[in-house]
Amino acid sequence: MFDHWLDTAQLFGYAAFFLGVASFLQKNDIRFKLYMAAECVAYVVHFTLLGNPAAGASSLVSMTRSLVSIYSKSLWIALIFVAINIGLGFKLATVWWNWIPLIASCVGTLALFLLEGIQMRMVMLLGTSLWIVNNVLSGSIGGTALEVVIAITNTYTIYKMRVKAREASTLPLSSPAASAQET
Repeated sequence: MFDHWLDTAQLFGYAAFFLGVASFLQKNDIRFKLYMAAECVAYVVHFTLLGNPAAGASSLVSMTRSLVSIYSKSLWIALIFVAINIGLGFKLATVWWNWIPLIASCVGTLALFLLEGIQMRMVMLLGTSLWIVNNVLSGSIGGTALEVVIAITNTYTIYKMRVKAREASTLPLSSPAASAQET
């Protein structure tokens, strides 16, 4: 399964790894989505070369969805992306676990279109867990490493965002520290 550490497919998985980690380090939602789109491009090539067309197609849909979600919060557009993933499943899934990245993409779609901030990242963590399972089953070295590190990175970013939100909510409005944070 993990025989070819440096073949072309794995190199694209490693590129997805670095872009994915950079994505989940972002506290700004737009930068988060842009890095995620770049990660998805690398994943398209990676999974296509690994012979998992369902995961490759799902990554292409995820790339498009990440970019569209920057400009829209429409439930209808989100549902279109969910429908596309379900359609891809019926067209491309050859074994039961080919559905896993498609379900992960549906979860991510709903998170990106309907949620923001910490809540979006929490739901994305569920999608990350599904991608871990897919990547192990696909033999993706970089993808497995990526999703494990993303789970850790995303958890850390969620923690930091919660700390910052808690600190902001406990500062009195007229305190010197509150004035310093505004500048």
